[in-house]
Amino acid sequence: MRKLILILAGFCAIALSVLSGCQPDPAIDPQQRIKFAVPKGWPQPHYNFENNPLTDDGFELGRKLFFDNRLSRGNTVSCGSCHQPFSAFAQLDHPVSHGVEDRLGTRNSPGLFNLAWHTSFFWDGGVNHIENQPIAPIQNPLEMDETLENIIAKLNEDADYRNRFRKVYGSDTINSQRIFKAITQFMAALVSSNSKYDKYTRGESGGTLTSEEVRGLSVFTGKCASCHTPPLFSDFSYRNNGLMPSGAKDSGRAHITGDPADLYKFKVPSLRNLKYTMPYMHDGRFNTLEKVLDHYATGIHASPTLDTKLSAGIQLTAQERADLIAFLNTLNDNSFVQNPRFQEFEQ
Repeated sequence: MRKLILILAGFCAIALSVLSGCQPDPAIDPQQRIKFAVPKGWPQPHYNFENNPLTDDGFELGRKLFFDNRLSRGNTVSCGSCHQPFSAFAQLDHPVSHGVEDRLGTRNSPGLFNLAWHTSFFWDGGVNHIENQPIAPIQNPLEMDETLENIIAKLNEDADYRNRFRKVYGSDTINSQRIFKAITQFMAALVSSNSKYDKYTRGESGGTLTSEEVRGLSVFTGKCASCHTPPLFSDFSYRNNGLMPSGAKDSGRAHITGDPADLYKFKVPSLRNLKYTMPYMHDGRFNTLEKVLDHYATGIHASPTLDTKLSAGIQLTAQERADLIAFLNTLNDNSFVQNPRFQEFEQ
């Protein structure tokens, strides 16, 4: 009888253990689950996760893939190599991207944030859907220089990846569509909307602008906002902003459209997080905001496709320049670059 009681007690202990395993983990705070919310006063995003529901498991799979060197030939660089969290997912202090074998690209790695609002991607708009965006750097010989077939084979060798794909998609089948949807869950969730300026517009604590910043906002509204339109601080158009063509002979948007009217036009970048994303312009030619303003004042290169708004440049007094730079610094979102959910995945 005593032995029977011990056996029954053992079964009860096992049953309780199994049942407790089915309960929500009390250590997981539901408020910390990944979610996508449109910031107050912002337009609806172009990408809405309708066919790619955002989940914790999907986001974490995408984060792991984003920082995994196995997406490159020789397993040496990842998406995160050129898009670093501490640099608002740009590549700090690198004029152009650095790929496998330290090969140099031809363009600056832009910051990655608020991508769900973008209708096209890259400086020339060569990709028109965020889920297709990773294909270009993966296959570019100057960047990751890898094939999708090799990536799928490498991931299939990893039991952890097979388990993660099973949790997200219901089976452990690994294919390019699932890879890109997962990476999209990570990238589209990178929302930067908590700068001092954002707090100012929402009337929140920490959003009081100085008199210099207020004057700078006025300068910005009159001189810059028609292209760098709030709240995203870009209208996502393609414009020739008067840069002298570089030795790379980059034709910009015309490289995609083949239309001479698009020569030297590049996508208008967001002005958010400039503190973290230097150097500036499509080829990273300017290291400071002061040099950017110098260009618009006296460095405009005239050409048939120059944006008409810049035919006379942008002339500012010394006070206006100082005020404008003060305002631009209110667009830096420290909480975004320090968000623990966006940091490199521990492989």
